[in-house]
Amino acid sequence: MHVILDLCLVPLGVGVSVSKYVAECHRVLQEAGLKSQLHAYGTNIEGEWDAVMAAVKRCHERVHEMGAPRITTTIKLGTRTDRDQTMADKVQSVERKLG
Repeated sequence: MHVILDLCLVPLGVGVSVSKYVAECHRVLQEAGLKSQLHAYGTNIEGEWDAVMAAVKRCHERVHEMGAPRITTTIKLGTRTDRDQTMADKVQSVERKLG
């Protein structure tokens, strides 16, 4: 099943800057061959359900390996069966309506 997921992974106990952890998660997504789009407060990811979820798990593993004792993660995700839809499709739909 295809999924579009919004991931916000926040390592705790590592100080105020978390960009190196975000960068490592982005590497995980690249290694997994998933389409992703970084935004100011998270990352949008699209792909097959099992591959996306495995990558989220691997992000947690890598961030813990980097020394984060605790992680809190927020996930929003969507699936649909009526048609194929990508992250780009969703954005383009809104942009068309904006003119």
